[in-house]
Amino acid sequence: MTGMDGERISRALARIRAAVSRIEAAAQAPARSRPDGSYLAVKYQALRTETGAALAELDQLIGSLER
Repeated sequence: MTGMDGERISRALARIRAAVSRIEAAAQAPARSRPDGSYLAVKYQALRTETGAALAELDQLIGSLER
């Protein structure tokens, strides 16, 4: 593993941790502006998409290290 790969992995992990923190905060916060909770559903989907992208990048990095 090169230093560059390690930095990319560290950045990917940092993004995952940040996404998890936002998910936890959203889960604990009351729904804003919409009584039906759709605000949280939209936020959840956005965070899920971001987390999925970070995990895909991390998976790709790990795969390149295994070659």
